[in-house]
Amino acid sequence: MLQDIRQSTKGTAAKIVVGLIVITFAFFGIESILVGGGDNEIAKVNGEEIYPQELQQSIDTQRRRLISAMGENLDPAMLEEDRLRGPALEALINRRLLKQSAQEMDLSISEQEIGAVVGGMEQFQADGRFSPEVYKSVLSTAGFTPGSFKQGLYDDMLINQLRGGIAGTEFVTSAELELSGRVILESRDVHYFIIPLEKFASDSPISEAGIEGYYVENETDYQTQEVVDIDYIELSVDDFREPVEENAILEAYELAKNEAQYLIQNRVSHILFESGAADQADQVVLAQERLAGGVPFAEVAMELSQDVGSSSRGGDLGFSSGDAFPLEMEVVIAKLEPGVVSEPVETDAGIHLLLVTERKGGEEPRLDEIREQLKDSIQTDEARVVLLRSVESLKDLSFNAEDLSYPASELTLDVQQIDAVARFQDEGLFSNTSLLKAAFSEDVLVEGHNSDVIELPEDRFVVMRVRKHHVPELLPLAAVRDEIVEAVQEKIARAAVAAEADRALAQMRTGVTMEQFTETENYERQIELGIDRRNNIVPIEVLRRAFEMPAQSAEDMSTADYIEAQNGDAIVIELVRVNEGDVGAITDIELQQLRQLLGSESGSLVDKEFQQSLQDHADITVL
Repeated sequence: MLQDIRQSTKGTAAKIVVGLIVITFAFFGIESILVGGGDNEIAKVNGEEIYPQELQQSIDTQRRRLISAMGENLDPAMLEEDRLRGPALEALINRRLLKQSAQEMDLSISEQEIGAVVGGMEQFQADGRFSPEVYKSVLSTAGFTPGSFKQGLYDDMLINQLRGGIAGTEFVTSAELELSGRVILESRDVHYFIIPLEKFASDSPISEAGIEGYYVENETDYQTQEVVDIDYIELSVDDFREPVEENAILEAYELAKNEAQYLIQNRVSHILFESGAADQADQVVLAQERLAGGVPFAEVAMELSQDVGSSSRGGDLGFSSGDAFPLEMEVVIAKLEPGVVSEPVETDAGIHLLLVTERKGGEEPRLDEIREQLKDSIQTDEARVVLLRSVESLKDLSFNAEDLSYPASELTLDVQQIDAVARFQDEGLFSNTSLLKAAFSEDVLVEGHNSDVIELPEDRFVVMRVRKHHVPELLPLAAVRDEIVEAVQEKIARAAVAAEADRALAQMRTGVTMEQFTETENYERQIELGIDRRNNIVPIEVLRRAFEMPAQSAEDMSTADYIEAQNGDAIVIELVRVNEGDVGAITDIELQQLRQLLGSESGSLVDKEFQQSLQDHADITVL
């Protein structure tokens, strides 16, 4: 497609159109089409737009969460964009509604709170301390800028403040506790036995007609995988590393001695009295009196500080090398002796009482200690400049090229090849979602064009072209005969297991006890008395079904059923007795845990109802 467009932009009319586009960018900025705005919104929530970029980022976030949560058990189909789009858009709408509600209530999050959260995130730390370089690198890899990440974090904290406040209004009454305890704390007496699949396994030959019939009915199970063979060019920063001159290392060393990590570091705590409070002055005096009376600073901060983010930590704000806090604070901190409380310091946020709890003296590093680090940094910086120039050239050259050989020869690069890349590749370079999406896009797969140059984490760039597309094909019967025989035999065995379980239940309904049936048929009966919902000895499928089964009626002294285990076994379960729970029979600690559980569930229900109410009364348009 891109090559087709390029071929069509050589006429006078096309040049006029391009000129108009350039003028538009000059007046309105390229961000008007890259960042959002105009008429490209995909939804409106009470008049506030949601743009495609937000939805795509939400989809990517959901993908990362699924990959992290499911690990090796992840079904690649779960990552398909069409499957994630609906839930992602719904989540964005709910998030926008909650944010609007929080703003209507005048809720807010201070800069100090955000800074404390960011500084405490382990993924942004190096050697146990916040690292600006790590921070920027991690955000870049995840597709965020510092500004967008900070805004997202602000929104998260604001929404959590709102939801926490709503859920916190719920409490559990004694009657609710007792009633819920009867169910939650109940125990059950259960008997069960297993009918193993292997008992009915058979090596009996399967007829040709049976094999062919199963093959025809299940053709989709016996097809080759859809794969593509790919030519690609990969560029990375390591491809452009060059030797570093000694003078450059010495210059970098002089600069490094003045960097933040080698400066004096002050760990600071504060007590904040926000601007605009009617009793601000009285509160300052009260805090000073309590401190003068010997009350620990952390205790006073927890009691009186209006900085929600730090008060729970005794006012601790973490370390600063002179640039983390407002200038008025940093001037005082630099002169303040550790352990001495400052006089009141006024900033835009309010009045602060400051305490330096720890001071680390800055020590200049020796050249031999950081030589390799400096060398690597210089190499990386210089290589990145050359890399980006080469990437721009590669973009231009591959845009029009019929294949990748010409761009490769012009830039003295190698065209690499990889075969049999599947739509849901789970290893290697092409397990990357962006590369797979491009490889199987209409532009690359169907139209046969080169892909865009795709940026990957860690300063890597890839452009590709599909060399051959292998569509799914039905495997010959001879190649899958053994699989089909095994599948048919297992199907027969599973049916026999189910029939045996049905026979057991039928006899038990006519008065034969489970004990009699298992003795006659040579099964091993298991007896479990007083099992509760937290039991970790009984097989999980038995426990789950035991608590799903209804209590026995007066006519039926027991209730029986069977379940099919994942391995094909059938488990026949008999519910003998239900023992009602009693909150009076548990310890105080268990009672408190139960109360917290019910409170959490009640709070979650209120939160869900609140969000539903916001939706019901909102003006939501999905375009």
